Amino acid sequence: MAAALGCRAPCRTGWLPTLQIVRHAKSVTRHWKAMHFERQKLMAVTEYIAPKPAVPEKCIAPRIKAVKEENGYAKLLRLQVAETFRDSKMIAVCQHNFTPSEEMLLMKHRLRKHNIHVKFFPNEIVRPYLSVSKYKNLLPLFVGYNLMLVSPEIKVKEMLRILKNMPQINLLGACIDNTILSNQGVINYSKLPTVEITQGQVVGTLSLMASQMCGLLQHSSVHLTALLDQYIKQQSGGAGEADGKAGEGQAELGPAKSSAGL
Repeated sequence: MAAALGCRAPCRTGWLPTLQIVRHAKSVTRHWKAMHFERQKLMAVTEYIAPKPAVPEKCIAPRIKAVKEENGYAKLLRLQVAETFRDSKMIAVCQHNFTPSEEMLLMKHRLRKHNIHVKFFPNEIVRPYLSVSKYKNLLPLFVGYNLMLVSPEIKVKEMLRILKNMPQINLLGACIDNTILSNQGVINYSKLPTVEITQGQVVGTLSLMASQMCGLLQHSSVHLTALLDQYIKQQSGGAGEADGKAGEGQAELGPAKSSAGL
């Protein structure tokens, strides 16, 4: 006991703790209490209810549709389709059936010699472009699996000659020099003469017409000249005959006069 008291005495006089915990006790005077039943009914009756609009809000505000971003590869194909139709004078649409890869490579190689290229585009890319362009009449041809034979030059005969050996590829139609042709129209177009031959025929026809026009214009003057020459010849011939008859008459009168004198 004394040891305990002896230990406490220095603590009270000479040593104080650095931290002191002080507890402030406060009595709770207010507890939660349920609202009276009558007051609950009064609050429920007097609760504010906002008026509803005459037109539903979903009808006023437009629906926001999520815009789907186009794939980068689809954009690239769309640009290639536009460039192909812009830079090509001959665009042939063919139906592509199953063809071995070796035969397809051989056909591409033969067509490339004549500057004709084979293009594969999905219909989901080609049809939207055609619907808003001047080639909209080609839309019925793009059904199923198709391929296009394009060229910056018009090489119809060469294309038909190569496709003749490829029964798996059927020609459906073509757009040649901004003119849409059917299969039979393409065949008929290939039978036409070349531009050089046509130009020679046109030049020959124009020169023939010019020569005929010159002949018609000169016909009157030439005919008049011929008539005048004939008239001059007739006049000169008539004067010679008259002089001959006069000389004969004088010769006959000379002996008669001599006999009368005698």
